[in-house]
Amino acid sequence: MVRSLFKTFYNLIFIIVVSLGIFILNPNLSTADTSPTSPYQQQEHPSPDGIGKYYMGREIARFMGYTGAGWLERPKRETQEKPNEVIGLLNLKPNNVVADIGAGTGYFTFRIASLVPQGKVLAVDIQTQMLEIIGYIKQDLNITNVEPVLAIPNNPNLPEESIDLALMVDAYHEFEYPQEMMKGIIKALKPGGRVVLVEYRGENPFIPIQRLHKMTQKQVTQEMQTVGLVWRGTEEVLPSQHYMVFEKPQIKSDVKS
Repeated sequence: MVRSLFKTFYNLIFIIVVSLGIFILNPNLSTADTSPTSPYQQQEHPSPDGIGKYYMGREIARFMGYTGAGWLERPKRETQEKPNEVIGLLNLKPNNVVADIGAGTGYFTFRIASLVPQGKVLAVDIQTQMLEIIGYIKQDLNITNVEPVLAIPNNPNLPEESIDLALMVDAYHEFEYPQEMMKGIIKALKPGGRVVLVEYRGENPFIPIQRLHKMTQKQVTQEMQTVGLVWRGTEEVLPSQHYMVFEKPQIKSDVKS
């Protein structure tokens, strides 16, 4: 088992190094929409950890690229973020379809997969390099109910009313087009489906995370309500993060694209 995990980690590093060269030759860049009807505002000088684009008064954080994959898999994450507690709070059913939005290396994807044996986990990410990592782990561990999904910055590329739960762990604050992404996620949710966001507490200045990579509960709630989600509760059981639950109304939503 140890030898297998070592081999998997070694190959992941190889994929990251190769993918870095691909990214340099073909960067995936996007331009902010700053038209008069846009919900976004663009500032000329961004913060060190931001992109200079504002949504509902919040500067959007610069996203972490695939070269940070090792940080996502750091051993201390077990104690720092309590992933097993996060997953336990999801109250999953064996046939649930879960979308792990901003899946990264699949840190949560593969932990959830075994809990939904009659369902599946859609590992959604905008970086092909991250999905390559997930695809490799899926094959190496022979996991059959994980499906990588390539999103774009303003669309999760999920079928309508296909998922029971959308999970976003330390991801939402980096969405370049948060309103469009959330509308796409809501369309993909079944009526009564849930959205769970886990974000470092922006209210606490002593949490050693860059400012824009934290969010307050008030800010998250405002942004989710703007797209039609209903707040169902917040659990403050994690060391440094909010665990926030929202729900798509049972009546079919008329969310416009």
